[in-house]
Amino acid sequence: MPPAELDHLELGALLHDIGKIGIPRNVLLKPDSLNEEEWRVMKAHPQIGYGLLSEFPAFQEEARIVLSHHERFDGKGYPRGKSGREIPVGARIFSIVDTLDAITSDRPYRAAQSFSKAQQEIEKVSGTQFDPLLVDVFERIPVEDLRKIKLLHPDEIS
Repeated sequence: MPPAELDHLELGALLHDIGKIGIPRNVLLKPDSLNEEEWRVMKAHPQIGYGLLSEFPAFQEEARIVLSHHERFDGKGYPRGKSGREIPVGARIFSIVDTLDAITSDRPYRAAQSFSKAQQEIEKVSGTQFDPLLVDVFERIPVEDLRKIKLLHPDEIS
């Protein structure tokens, strides 16, 4: 990717959940599974984030990544049900990275899984959730490199 596109991807990734500022705390911080109405509310966060960022001319690409980071390659994502190349490439890349991070991070409801497990899970949904060409590229990244990247960007300060 050209450096400018990488910059948009990096900032879009950092801001991907900015729309959660508009989600009620009882939904955002609920320790249990969300019910149908709570999921409807939570699924509004990409649109809220897009609305915030799209007001700024300099953040149009980042806004598109924020809007599309929960779209799926097969069109079964949200908020717009876009598929394939209708989804900005930055959002298609970030969705893989976000899933890797989610699987390899501790969550209140489960312990972190291994990078190998994350790679298996991502490969399993290649072509449905993720762009298969991007999954092929992702699979070429050595696990040790993924570990190093995660260590450079910790979730917590110790």
